Amino acid sequence: MVTTFAAPGKARAQDGAPGTAVRLGAVSYLNVEPIIHGLDRDLRFSLLREVPSRVAERLHAGEIDLGTIPSIEYAFGEYAIVPGIAIGSRGPVRSVSLYHQRPIAEMRRVALDTSSRTSVALLKILLRERLGRDPEYLEMPPSLDAMLGEADGALMIGDPALYLEGSVAHLDLGQAWHQATGLPFVYAFWAGPLGVIDAAGVAALQAALESGRRAVREIAQGYAAHGPRRAGTNETYLTEHIQFDLGEAEQSGLREFYRRAFALGLIPRVPELRFHGHS
Repeated sequence: MVTTFAAPGKARAQDGAPGTAVRLGAVSYLNVEPIIHGLDRDLRFSLLREVPSRVAERLHAGEIDLGTIPSIEYAFGEYAIVPGIAIGSRGPVRSVSLYHQRPIAEMRRVALDTSSRTSVALLKILLRERLGRDPEYLEMPPSLDAMLGEADGALMIGDPALYLEGSVAHLDLGQAWHQATGLPFVYAFWAGPLGVIDAAGVAALQAALESGRRAVREIAQGYAAHGPRRAGTNETYLTEHIQFDLGEAEQSGLREFYRRAFALGLIPRVPELRFHGHS
């Protein structure tokens, strides 16, 4: 659904009047599809899809009201979170991995897919703890062969990582985080300034996720251009690897991530978790 944005920074009332739709920015990856199920047909919302970094840029610029932003971006704005909805993992995630052709302990250069600063920060945290040092990092488009041609390791995220074919050794960052902390990892959630969404809007977003959970098989079969060829991979990913809850364990994982990111100077502060609909 293509929409015209109103002036940046203006909160939207949800009274059903023309032009008052809440502007949503959603990440254009498979793992977001259950969260936004049916929202493109809900007149209370207008929906735009981008890669994670662009969704965050639009939210910071006031061009959208709420975005499924990478979790690290929450530390760079004054936002609140839509409760109960997230993209996370409690072990292997499959779609965020460090690929390498030499032992991790010997890595000197790492190529980064910078589509999500959360995955980049997570990798830097894990490598600092494993290596006791920082390798050299360089930014590159997400092409594994090209990245490994320039570096010892390559961070790949999202659909390109999920559908990657071949047998290159890799470290699943969701699994590595869980082994290091015993906590879930939260990659993204709905967030935006306080006042941009009311209780009915929050309930509608939560209902969209519940609808998406029930439609996982349909989503898996129809996602993008992959169709039935990827249906099995898609369904396994959405049901066995991605977690959509944002409960107490996930919030503890978020706080630990922010604590470690701040300790490395990756974020300016450890933000308090605030939620839409809560005082």
